[in-house]
Amino acid sequence: MFYGTELNSRLMLGTAQYPSPQILRDAITASGTEVITVSLRREGQGGEAFREILRESGCRILPNTAGCHSVREAVTTAQMARELFGTSWIKLEVIGHADTLQPDPFALVEAARILCADGFEVFPYTTEDLIVGERLLEAGCRVLMPWGAPIGSGQGLRNIEGLRTMRTHFAGVPLVIDAGIGAPSQAMAAMEMGFDAVLLNTAVAKALDPVAMARAFGQAVTAGRAAYTAGLMPRRDMAAASTPIFGQAVLA
Repeated sequence: MFYGTELNSRLMLGTAQYPSPQILRDAITASGTEVITVSLRREGQGGEAFREILRESGCRILPNTAGCHSVREAVTTAQMARELFGTSWIKLEVIGHADTLQPDPFALVEAARILCADGFEVFPYTTEDLIVGERLLEAGCRVLMPWGAPIGSGQGLRNIEGLRTMRTHFAGVPLVIDAGIGAPSQAMAAMEMGFDAVLLNTAVAKALDPVAMARAFGQAVTAGRAAYTAGLMPRRDMAAASTPIFGQAVLA
C-alpha cells in the first residue's frame, strides 16, 4: 500500500536505456509491473512518442527527479513533473556525491519537507540511515526508498545488516529497495527480508535479453514475497538433524 494505492505487483521498473521503444513496451508487459518511473530529462528527449508508450502501458507513472543536486532543482523538477504527468507521486532524488550518486541527506529532507507541504506524495531515495529515515517521515513522507547499493552498480544488497535493521525499525512503513539491484536473486533476497517492493532499471534495460530479464525479475519478486509471508526458518549456527531419532534401530 503506497499512499492509499494497493498494487498487485511489487516490482517497479525504470524506463531508461532500453535498446528500442518496442523492447521497452515488451519488458514492461513481461515484468508484470504496475508502476514505471520516468525522469523529466528522459521525457524531454522522447517527446510525444515516449509519452504514448507510457500511456499504452497502463501503468501508474512515478516521475523522478534524477540528476538533481540541490533542493531548488529537485523541487522545481517535481513541480514540472506534476504538471506534465498529472500525478502527485514523485520519486525524490537529491544527489550529493558524483561518484557514488549517494543522496545528500540534508537537501533530501529539506526538499521532502517542501514537497510534502505542497501536496506531493513523496518516495524519497535515501540510504539505510535510520536518522535520515526518521527525519523524512517527520517531513511528511509515508514511504522510504533505501538503496541496495549505488545506482547502476549491480552490487545488490551491500549492507544486509543495515537494511535488516531498517526493516525492523520502520515496521509499519512501506519500504522499497531502490538502486543497486543487478540480479533477480538480489531482488528476491530483498523481498524475503520483508521489504515491500523493489525498484530497478539498468539490470533489465542492459540485459542481453531485456524482456526475458524483466520476466525473471517479476517472478523473483513474487517468489521472494511468497517466501516472506510463508515464514522463513530461523538460521542456526549449528547443524540440526531433520530426521528424529525416535524409531531408530538399536544395534547391539
